[in-house]
Amino acid sequence: MARAFRLILAVLVATGLSAPVARAAEAVDLLLVLAADVSRSIDTAKFQLQRDGYAAAITDRRVLNVIRSGPNHQIAVCFVEWSGVGAQKLVIDWTIVRDDASAREFSAQIAEAPRSFSDRTSISGGIEFAMVQFARAPYDARRRTIDVSGDGTNNSGREVSAARDDALADGVTINGLVILSDRPLAWNADHTNPPGGLEKYYRDNVVGGPGAFVMAAENFESFGQAIINKMIAEIAVVPDSRPELASR
Repeated sequence: MARAFRLILAVLVATGLSAPVARAAEAVDLLLVLAADVSRSIDTAKFQLQRDGYAAAITDRRVLNVIRSGPNHQIAVCFVEWSGVGAQKLVIDWTIVRDDASAREFSAQIAEAPRSFSDRTSISGGIEFAMVQFARAPYDARRRTIDVSGDGTNNSGREVSAARDDALADGVTINGLVILSDRPLAWNADHTNPPGGLEKYYRDNVVGGPGAFVMAAENFESFGQAIINKMIAEIAVVPDSRPELASR
């Protein structure tokens, strides 16, 4: 009996020693979901300008300097496109950006990927899809941010404020980049030019969290510089340290 017990104990010890040890997730300074609107109000020319802006921003020297200035000297980014209900796609999976080479690789993938959708505008669906990406992220970060860019109001799916509130309750910050339209859509003027302006709509319904802010691109041509400014602000921001941006 004693011999049998020793054999069982030996097996248990050996099994424990040979079992793989779970490795801690690699630490990054920020988990950032770039969530781009590709609804039908964004025509082919606007879509290309938006894509080019994201591709250029991630390789911008100022953005890379801010990334390298963090405690871990790196962030993890994924790129998603969203449109109507059920129309969300992970275009580029979680990728660490820490230097010129990693930034150029991410940029190239943005530039080469085909357009995902051209449907209605479900900002709420985009936020919910971004939250799923955080749940499956293979990296660890104290800060999680959704970077939403769009040119119109939520007109599909659940209330965007409800999706926002769910994200905030989970500790996620949502920032907005609105792309202003000089001429309202002929078939739905309030979509791109709601009462009070699209910037106010995003402040009231979309963004939230510590240091959350809205920036505006006057048009799609100025989107590139706007996304650079936005990425610098959200990568460098320390929670609760930028209240002046909360209303912008």
